[in-house]
Amino acid sequence: MSHTTLLLIAAAGVATLLLLILRAKVQPFVALVVVSIAVALAAGVPAADLVKTIEEGMGSTLGHIATIIALGAMIGRIIELSGGAQAFAHSLMDRFGSKRTPLALTVAGFILGIPVFFEVGLIILMPIAYGVARASRKPLLVYALPMGAAMLTVHAFLPPHPGAVAVTQAIGADQGLVLLMGIPVTAVVILLGYLVSRRMTRREYPMDPTVYAEVYGVDEPPTDGGAPATSAPDGHGTAVLTKPAPALVEEEVAPPSFAMVLTLIVTPILLILAGTLGQNFLAEDSTLRAALTVLGAPMVALLLDVALCAYFLGGRRGWDRTRIANVMTSALPPVAMVILVAGAGGVFGKVLVASGIGDAIADVLDRTGLPALFLAFLMALALRAAQGSTTVALITTAGILTPLLQRADLSTGQLSLVALAMGAGGLSVSHINDAGYWMFTKLAGLDVATGLRTWTVLTTTMGVMGFGLTAALWPLV
Repeated sequence: MSHTTLLLIAAAGVATLLLLILRAKVQPFVALVVVSIAVALAAGVPAADLVKTIEEGMGSTLGHIATIIALGAMIGRIIELSGGAQAFAHSLMDRFGSKRTPLALTVAGFILGIPVFFEVGLIILMPIAYGVARASRKPLLVYALPMGAAMLTVHAFLPPHPGAVAVTQAIGADQGLVLLMGIPVTAVVILLGYLVSRRMTRREYPMDPTVYAEVYGVDEPPTDGGAPATSAPDGHGTAVLTKPAPALVEEEVAPPSFAMVLTLIVTPILLILAGTLGQNFLAEDSTLRAALTVLGAPMVALLLDVALCAYFLGGRRGWDRTRIANVMTSALPPVAMVILVAGAGGVFGKVLVASGIGDAIADVLDRTGLPALFLAFLMALALRAAQGSTTVALITTAGILTPLLQRADLSTGQLSLVALAMGAGGLSVSHINDAGYWMFTKLAGLDVATGLRTWTVLTTTMGVMGFGLTAALWPLV
């Protein structure tokens, strides 16, 4: 079959995928599997090999990422339900001071965004932003915009979030190197995004009256859309108060300390980084290298951290074994579909390779003369803008570009930067087809136009900055 025919089949497959997800509202997992089967048959994959191709694509993907995503979700769930996330955020606010509270919440979004999924982190931290806005009488967006953008940036760039894990596995990058380079890149992007958001929030934006009343305890917002000039009467907006006064808190156990939560968040990261450094700098027959390789395997590092979280945030604070088990179990249903979508993305990638479409795409992309790094960013951005989901965009991009990347013979460090460039594309253009866009704008009380002028512009700006940083690192690896 000619390259032109294969490319037309691939284009029709991607278009069908977008139509199924956007117009027909088909669940992404089902849409990916249906399109994968259709593309395989149209591209000439023998019917006898079809099921084997699907099973291999699903198995090779989930065999690596399912455990990582599930364990990461458990860590985040324990931190959430133990009260560690809120205590951590309040501790940061105390340390930064009232004048730097927006920066404190941004840092909280960055750090808590590593183990906690974006949607969950937004639900945890947004009430804190509500309370701070009410206490300071400042617009909610001053606090919520950089905080939400920080969590979305981590979600797009760093493991153990599903898109980043799937991309790393699919293109053959190293998770340790992705973290080693990705954490500082993400931190710089978030800091730059914070500075951009400060300029964006100098002006006032209209706010939904219902959300306004909940935040400020006043039924009608001022005509300029800002916060009220005077304190609200007592008894309003009590669902989102700031840290309760000690006299009103009746807790059997004090919340986890700042140091405890921070230690538990960074432990698996440090173990993974130690494993990567050990493999690069220690002799092959070194006992220390062998130990670090085992401990630094992402699955092992996260498994150890789950045990530490269960003990220090659960068992040592009065949770019995049944409660600990129930908390861990409660983390799995929300990520089950994410895992299946990642697996279906692996099926699509396998079909592209088995049918020869991947090689045809690689030939065309080779002839464009564009660097692999730029192609990764641009394709992820386009798919993100077209269908909304960061995870689906990253997985689909990885499947399409894997043959090209294999042909390019890139180093592990370069592949890790390509993974980060895809993350930058997946961060960009969060708009009306993105569930995260609606979640943020509804919680922040923004209408569609205001959300596009603030949230969409900020995430896209940060995505472009992230790509710029990865491009700047390219000559160094």
